[in-house]
Amino acid sequence: MKKLLPLLILMSLVRAQDHGDEQGDIKDKWVKRVNELVGDHTAPEPPKDSYGMDIKTGKFIHPKATFHTYESHPFDGLLNYWDKEQYIKNMKVEAYYPITVEPYHTWQNMVDFDGRRYLYQYVRRDLKIYDITNPKDVKLLLTRGHTWGSDGPDVEEQNPYPKGDMFGAASIQWNEKLGKYIMVQSFEIRRFGVLHDKLTEPDKVDKIRHADHLKGFKVYEMNGPLPKHWKLIAERTTDVAHPNAPVGKQQGSGVRDIPTYFGGDIMYVAAAPDASYALTEYSNDLYSAGYQSWDMSDPANPKFLYQLTVPGQIAFDKVHEAAYTANPRAGNRTSWMGARMSLFVPTPVEEGGKYGYAAMGGLGFFVVDISSPKEMKVVGQLNFEPSVAGTEGDFIDVSQVEKTGIVYFSGYPLNEDCFEPYKNVHMIDVSNPQNPVKIGVLPRPRPPSDAKFTDFCQRRGSFGPKRTGYYTQPGISRAGVLPFNFYNAGLQVFDVSDVRNPKITAYFVPPFNEERVVDYARGNLSHGVYTEYDRNLFWLFTNHGFYVLSSPILGKPRFEAPREPWPKRNKSKK
Repeated sequence: MKKLLPLLILMSLVRAQDHGDEQGDIKDKWVKRVNELVGDHTAPEPPKDSYGMDIKTGKFIHPKATFHTYESHPFDGLLNYWDKEQYIKNMKVEAYYPITVEPYHTWQNMVDFDGRRYLYQYVRRDLKIYDITNPKDVKLLLTRGHTWGSDGPDVEEQNPYPKGDMFGAASIQWNEKLGKYIMVQSFEIRRFGVLHDKLTEPDKVDKIRHADHLKGFKVYEMNGPLPKHWKLIAERTTDVAHPNAPVGKQQGSGVRDIPTYFGGDIMYVAAAPDASYALTEYSNDLYSAGYQSWDMSDPANPKFLYQLTVPGQIAFDKVHEAAYTANPRAGNRTSWMGARMSLFVPTPVEEGGKYGYAAMGGLGFFVVDISSPKEMKVVGQLNFEPSVAGTEGDFIDVSQVEKTGIVYFSGYPLNEDCFEPYKNVHMIDVSNPQNPVKIGVLPRPRPPSDAKFTDFCQRRGSFGPKRTGYYTQPGISRAGVLPFNFYNAGLQVFDVSDVRNPKITAYFVPPFNEERVVDYARGNLSHGVYTEYDRNLFWLFTNHGFYVLSSPILGKPRFEAPREPWPKRNKSKK
């Protein structure tokens, strides 16, 4: 998740390495162990002449290694204003809605009830529900929490959640046994706004260890589009050694990002079950998550099946510690280690799927045999050269793998002004699961010729890939089409039908909007794309609202009610 701290907090942050003499006796034994193992190898400030614009080529040369920072790092050629132009190719803006749930990150889901389609846009305690049956006339139905604008978030939460509750990153699926939608919401430990530097803030580390909210997931029956129609049917902690532990005593990370659940018998989540999963560098994270499988054959009674762990995650374990200290990132106090999202599964195991794919940050890429959910196992692995700062392995697009054998593995930027290595989207051939092979990277987006800059790094803010949406998107992904959100470069649509020559065939780069965005959040221009493949529409979520876009690459857009309900269901069920 991107930067989520208000300005006053940001101004108070000081780099962890500047506090070296303040660390003293670290109280948390797990944090202390990592520090003892690896010491401080934070990347120094790179020389100014080692990165910046290449005048001859008009391209930006990225620094080789940096640290995570919230501060601006301008370079010669960086625009001294926020670019208000928009750039568009092979795409059309069908509608724009100046509504901002939050300018840094949101999740989305789309669900149909009684012939109408609803969009859920949310992040933790902030939620908006829209009727999007007519994408050109979207209706806001419900707000919970804050709305953001030119002064930041509004002061008072509207219709607030009870203490400790929120709307967690969700998978919503049709369950044939129950004949209704089931929603699984993830509950992860809160970090941003709680902890900045785990080495110097023992009280905040302790607060996360004893968080006042669930560490796990909740399961709901959805009997209608609004929360008043939902029924909580199960609640589980991912602290599987203490399944009955109350809130405040549950260990581990909880569930990270959207659970991988297709409505059938098996679910996969990213989670660290306890504090021993401590081998990670990122300054405000305490846990290196692995993967859990859960039996969901009765959604009201989920049962834990298995915890998958890879070498380099567990403290006070000789094998894990040896793997960790051998990692070139050890001690950099910047790298994300372990899972950020759940397994990426192209075909559910209930439908004959055998493999899932894991993005584990600085630990690398893994192919996982999921054919026996009670005993998942790694069968293939790839490591990558460090690309720090930024998240190195967060997302895998698996929409093409069943036809081409190729998956697309990427991280995303965290620093602004390109003060970090560029985050490539790696093409990996997994046709032999035991021997995944790197075969190339997707091309780097370039500004159009009429722009007043020659590299997107000059446009200010963050630049790099985020995700192509989520597996919960309505309809079926297009063969050869990858729509990546690219922060200040907006929506970039890649044609990968020829894996030897991938190219960008459409894009929409939105303007920056100073009037609608508080100054400290302007650099996070666009944070997510969600695609209605069944109506041929892109939804691009930015820090000043969201856009509805069409492109001939998807096909002729449709603006009437969806022809078939989503999520996909058994038609015999009413």
